Amino acid sequence: MNKLTYLGHSAFLLETQNFSALFDPFLVSSPVKAKDFKNLDAIFVTHGHGDHFGDTLQIAQNTGATVYTSLELASWLSKKGVHAIGMQFGVAKFDFGTLRMTSAKHSNSFSVESGIPCGESCGFVLSIDNKKIYHAGDTSLIADMMLLESERIDVACLPIGGYYTMDVNDAVRAVSFIKPVIAVPMHYNTFAQITQAPNEFVKLVKDANLDTEVKVLNFGESFTF
Repeated sequence: MNKLTYLGHSAFLLETQNFSALFDPFLVSSPVKAKDFKNLDAIFVTHGHGDHFGDTLQIAQNTGATVYTSLELASWLSKKGVHAIGMQFGVAKFDFGTLRMTSAKHSNSFSVESGIPCGESCGFVLSIDNKKIYHAGDTSLIADMMLLESERIDVACLPIGGYYTMDVNDAVRAVSFIKPVIAVPMHYNTFAQITQAPNEFVKLVKDANLDTEVKVLNFGESFTF
């Protein structure tokens, strides 16, 4: 059984029987802090913006977790003594399962240190223990999401905040493209520009007769799948 815990903004902790990983560990608004992580296998970073790269460096240095991200950001992390694996868009197999780097329509710059190349923003589809989780990262609605229907996604973490990413209405269209079993809204209400009502997302998915359960999670709340 896999457990997913929401840590605020776009940050999630995934725990399986033999594997633990963070997605985009920006923990400023989270009750959990970087120092709280002692054992961790992986960190998945969709891009270099501070509200996604977040506490990656400190957590990776403290735990020895491997960071999976763009080739360019991985190169910088490696110079800091972090075990980092740089990817391009495509699929790779690892001991824990399969990882697909997916397209995302969003800029990418590095907030920790300027002047280094960052590559492109991305999302991830992680296949592990016969389950698939899609973390979209920051993105507008893109046609590539239609290709994810064939992946049979169990959990899709989708931004709904608007302004920088999809808003609620576009996220509903993303659900109609992807057809996940469960959709989890993220990247909203952290800043004034991305204020949204997540329950509106729940309502619109239901009104659209989409066969997807929406789970709105509070900070620290978990579910199993």
